[in-house]
Amino acid sequence: MSEKRAGGHGRLVTRAAWVALLLALWLWGHDVTEEPIGKAPVPGGVAPSGRPSAQGLPPAHEPLPGAVPQKITIKTLAVEAPIEGHGLDALGGVEPPPYERPNTVAWYQSGPQPGSSGAAILVGHVDTEKTPAVFYELPRMKRGDKIVIDRTDGTTAEFTVEDVAVVAKDHFDDQKVYGARDENRAELRLITCGGNYNRAQHEYTANVVVSAYLTGASGRSSGESGVMAGGTDAAETG
Repeated sequence: MSEKRAGGHGRLVTRAAWVALLLALWLWGHDVTEEPIGKAPVPGGVAPSGRPSAQGLPPAHEPLPGAVPQKITIKTLAVEAPIEGHGLDALGGVEPPPYERPNTVAWYQSGPQPGSSGAAILVGHVDTEKTPAVFYELPRMKRGDKIVIDRTDGTTAEFTVEDVAVVAKDHFDDQKVYGARDENRAELRLITCGGNYNRAQHEYTANVVVSAYLTGASGRSSGESGVMAGGTDAAETG
């Protein structure tokens, strides 16, 4: 990381409210991104943020007991990456994955755990000065794609993507993007930088937000093994 950025550029302002903190987390995605190797991918025809029709998507699986996430797998993007729990640093900023580990994903551990009720937040870099990072291909995700999270209790939570949006910095609606769309569901948000890179301001113009919800679970839970009731069977998804 450059000296300019190491000096605290782009630190988040701590807010009392959860929604305001999520907005600050969005701003992190802009302000601490290194000079990119090229233009960030900009998908065409992405769905607007907001709850889409459920037609063609599997039913929601009931939320799981809380457990810390360990690994994320997105087969359509050839992504398999460790997940680190991050919170706020001494200056009130959300601690991101270091640029020395560009293929690591940060989970905001003060929020919901992936698979439990609410919208869990996972953040990853799009690129660094030298190489694409873990979420470089995130804009290529499509409605119906699968995201798999391995958890410390031995369970594997499978999420189905319901929409992908590029959210411009000057049209950001924190409640709409980060708020749970259905309080009875376990939801997931994957977030990285997107849009164009403004070299004068050293930031991207937008964020890519992938919204998904829990549709299946397998593994061990409460001493039992096998596929958990409801949603999709892990054997069906590979």
